[in-house]
Amino acid sequence: MKYIALAACVVALAIAGTWARGETTSTAPMPDAEGTYFVGPQVTAPRLVRVMAAGYPSVTPVGKHVANVAGFTVLSMVIGADGSPTGIEVLHKHGDAYDAAAIAAVKQSKFAPGSLAGKPVPVRIDVRVPFRANLTRAVPVVVIAERDLAPPDVTAKQKHPTSYTPPIPIHMVDADFVDPTVKATYVAVVVVTVTVSADGLPTKVQLRRGLGFGADEKAIAAVKQYRFLPATDKGKPVEATREIEVKFAML
Repeated sequence: MKYIALAACVVALAIAGTWARGETTSTAPMPDAEGTYFVGPQVTAPRLVRVMAAGYPSVTPVGKHVANVAGFTVLSMVIGADGSPTGIEVLHKHGDAYDAAAIAAVKQSKFAPGSLAGKPVPVRIDVRVPFRANLTRAVPVVVIAERDLAPPDVTAKQKHPTSYTPPIPIHMVDADFVDPTVKATYVAVVVVTVTVSADGLPTKVQLRRGLGFGADEKAIAAVKQYRFLPATDKGKPVEATREIEVKFAML
């Protein structure tokens, strides 16, 4: 993550100068130290073009215990410019046997790579593999849980110039993975305050309004991975604090 943070800092500081002066922002997205991009306004997401369903393990329960099958595995990976998945890691576990089946399915599936300016580039994505109690096909699905955001529109600033601009998120991470086997009944919100350095990095995240049930900790952990266009005061990047709302699908 430190390489991603460094790249985000460079981009944030470059954009901050043009944003503070009311100029058009056109900074191209930057990869991390390994040349990997995140999905964003200029980077398209890889997509599955041939899907291999995950097989249910031989240890799958039957009878009255079949409900224990329901759940999902989430995998993080980089889809290379040639469409090959590499660096597969398990982000959300459903059990060793199910996780292994999900990894095997992803390795046998085929991806079309993401692109930047029409050119294939390595892009980091997540893939969710849902397992269901009725043992229907466990089909991998691309999930974009971490992404770059578009730089702010300077049109309003040009019309109404101001000496101060607040910190603005330019890279965000989802706080939780939604279980596709369960229907959410409503959306709840955790509110945190984050102190953003002049480099665009979150240095302190505190809970302002929580939900409990582990959601507060997830929200704080997610916002710590955000990257920001730093606040500016008279054109100079400065440290500042702002609120962030983190949404959760409640079951």
